[in-house]
Amino acid sequence: MKKILIIDDEEKLRSLIARVIKLEGFEVLEAADIKSAIKKLDQSEVDIVLCDVKLPDGNGVEFLKTIHERYPLLETILLTAYGNIPDGVQAIKNGAFDYITKGDDNNKIIPLIYRALEKADLNKRVVTLEKQLGEKHSFDAIVGKSKKLLACIDLARRVAPTDTTVLLLGETGTGKEVFAQSIHQASTRSKRTFVAINCSAFGKDLLESEMFGHKAGAFTGATKDKKGLFEEAHNGTIFLDEIGELALDLQAKLLRVLESGEFIKIGDTQPTKVNVRVIAATNRDLQKEIASGEFRSDLFYRISVFQITIPALRERTGDIEALAKTFAAQYALKSNKKIKSLSAEYVKALENNPWNGNIRELKNVIERSVILTDGPVLDIESLPFELLLARNDGNRNLSAFSLASAEKLHFQKVLNYTNGNKAEAARLLEVGIATLYRKIEEYKL
Repeated sequence: MKKILIIDDEEKLRSLIARVIKLEGFEVLEAADIKSAIKKLDQSEVDIVLCDVKLPDGNGVEFLKTIHERYPLLETILLTAYGNIPDGVQAIKNGAFDYITKGDDNNKIIPLIYRALEKADLNKRVVTLEKQLGEKHSFDAIVGKSKKLLACIDLARRVAPTDTTVLLLGETGTGKEVFAQSIHQASTRSKRTFVAINCSAFGKDLLESEMFGHKAGAFTGATKDKKGLFEEAHNGTIFLDEIGELALDLQAKLLRVLESGEFIKIGDTQPTKVNVRVIAATNRDLQKEIASGEFRSDLFYRISVFQITIPALRERTGDIEALAKTFAAQYALKSNKKIKSLSAEYVKALENNPWNGNIRELKNVIERSVILTDGPVLDIESLPFELLLARNDGNRNLSAFSLASAEKLHFQKVLNYTNGNKAEAARLLEVGIATLYRKIEEYKL
């Protein structure tokens, strides 16, 4: 039940307003002065405050400022005796949702309360979403306990509170953007914008416009001024993924932003100033790119003040099961399926895969498995064929086109169907039990 607090020293009027509000199904609290109002606010989770201007122990207009500082989620409505315009204006400046005149505007109270409640509910939803976003992108949300990963997290935690430029290194799909978001979330800029751009996703001219913006008439089709992503990220963080793909002239422009905090838009003559933290990432060896003349050494030294190399998934196989369970739970929820566990063979197959696409590839495989699985357990039958071939250490290498590969997969499927009952599997396969045992040994089933 929504709670409304009425602060007014006129008991009769206060009681009248309270009765009207109670008829709408609200719980009403009453206070005759600021001191008792503060006590009520501390004791109860109030949604709306109706406050008189003149109170025995203070001014209601000034008290609104205190209310919004201490209880930022609730909304306030000012009750004025004479419709004093300066008081009303100052009340709005101090955070009031609106103000009404006693007696004359009594019929407006209920509609106004409902509108204020909508705003109060919106305030709470925003805070909840911000909290969820913070939890989603916190370092604690990064899945894995391997030494290499924990070392990376420790470095990222240390650099996060600073404004130092960070360079994230690692193969494609290792989670560089996840680290960038976590660094931003743990920084003093966390309440500001996080903007991500993939430098390999655009041509040079379009990328320059996306990053720095342009003025109307700068080129054909530029009909109005456009903000670039650096402006959008002002006072926040910009994540430049695949920075090794950046053209040399854009590297020079980026270097100027890093050194002076300003750039010139396409078609403009005046510089634009921004305050942005830059986090960059690449899967390239930038030292080799410098040697070949493809990357500026001065830019490299500017962006690599603090480097973090994120390990490939094959370097932390102990984290694979935890990652797989996390992704399985996410995709099961999306597809309205009840996945309770992963079979031991399924996990082993995942751990034996080289994962050249790293975490991104693993996510894709888990999503596929969830789609193909009807029961509560993810089993190897839902895995792509190439993973099935590599699931046992010591297996001889089998071509995906060989007859042996097809036979091995078929034997495994039948054994899974019979839940390991070899006699039943031999009957279904129409082979002798000795043949079945020989194949099990041969294929390490």
